[in-house]
Amino acid sequence: MPVTCVFGAQWGDEGKGKIVDFLSHDADYAVRFQGGANAGHTIRIGDETFAQRLTPSGVLAGAIGVIANGVVLDPNVLQRELETLRSKGIDIDGRVFVSDRAHLVLPFHGPLDRALDASRSDRWRNNTTGRGISTCMGDKHLYEGFRVADLLNARVREERLRYLLERGNVRLRSLGAEEIVIDEAVAEVESWIDWLRPLTTDTTRLLQDARAADKRILIEGAQAALLDVDFGTYPFVTSSSTGLNGVASGTGLPPRAIDNAIAVAKAYVTRVGSDAGPFPTAAEPDVAAVLQERGREFGTVTGRPRRCGWFDAVAMGHVCRLNGVDSVALTKIDILADIDPLRICVAYECDGQRLDGFPADIDTLQRCRPVYEDLPGFSGALSGIREPADLPARAREYVEAIEKAIGTDVQLLSVGPERTETITLRAS
Repeated sequence: MPVTCVFGAQWGDEGKGKIVDFLSHDADYAVRFQGGANAGHTIRIGDETFAQRLTPSGVLAGAIGVIANGVVLDPNVLQRELETLRSKGIDIDGRVFVSDRAHLVLPFHGPLDRALDASRSDRWRNNTTGRGISTCMGDKHLYEGFRVADLLNARVREERLRYLLERGNVRLRSLGAEEIVIDEAVAEVESWIDWLRPLTTDTTRLLQDARAADKRILIEGAQAALLDVDFGTYPFVTSSSTGLNGVASGTGLPPRAIDNAIAVAKAYVTRVGSDAGPFPTAAEPDVAAVLQERGREFGTVTGRPRRCGWFDAVAMGHVCRLNGVDSVALTKIDILADIDPLRICVAYECDGQRLDGFPADIDTLQRCRPVYEDLPGFSGALSGIREPADLPARAREYVEAIEKAIGTDVQLLSVGPERTETITLRAS
């Protein structure tokens, strides 16, 4: 594992946290390269459950955690997260670093995020988490961002902080939203300085030096490839580049540094929200209800229920080709036990035409109907299985059908939420 990137290949919630945790025992560094506190990775270790929004999941397995420059940082969330890890006996002192180039989520970004989404028509509402990620990312590209380095430089802080907060209030006022209290916001931001300073470093150089020293670097994505701002279901996407195309700009490592790309996908598919964004393979209501209950399909950060559907090989094939995926980690196959038949979407139909690709036009995608290949279901619990040969034959057939449909091998198969409930189908 010289430099490995693990990222979500669907619409999020694929189980990336567990796969990263499983792989992290071989990693020296675990890196977050994009997104912010709008994403949650859930890891279960024994009786403990950890919900990581900013701290890289690999920290739990002993890796050095790096929050790189592509992440927009909410210090309030990070501080609570670090305190929780310490309270649960995780040694993080000297093992978590924050990029001095990371942009900060300021006190007006969350209210502005929510106000903007509320101002949209129902059809085009994004159902944002409202945590200020998109507005912070937008300010970054409008040259109105405020970085960790700016916070720690007294002169820059004095010149820019109050100015930016006041400009935030102008936007809140234009949307009819409640303004923030500037003095309180300044005090809140300045309270981050003392505890954030020891964590801050030039993570670009840190990672470049680690790679030069042949350290094992595990890069973990947040959200997922179908939410990518360029290649996902725009405008129902997140505000960052979620796949391998975002790693170089989000870390400072060169594009050729990635040695291994692992895409994480569920054995079925989910999407948060009742109506935000297309979802071509929505399952029949009775099947969707079973998947939601068994899979505990509710958002880690928001608690919102997820739509549930059949495996979409058209969308997944698009992701594998786009990112040059080396292998797939397939999760939650255990949830499909005793469901018969099992369905895989192998093409779309729209206006009487068969589509084998993933359309960019959102209207076309919303009108697509899935073309399914049906396979017989399997029975029995899978959580105790550790060897590929012990899998039920029909479960193996289902995995093989997915491999054929997406043109990529499944390397890891998750049969339960625990770290140990993972089967290695092929050596990396």
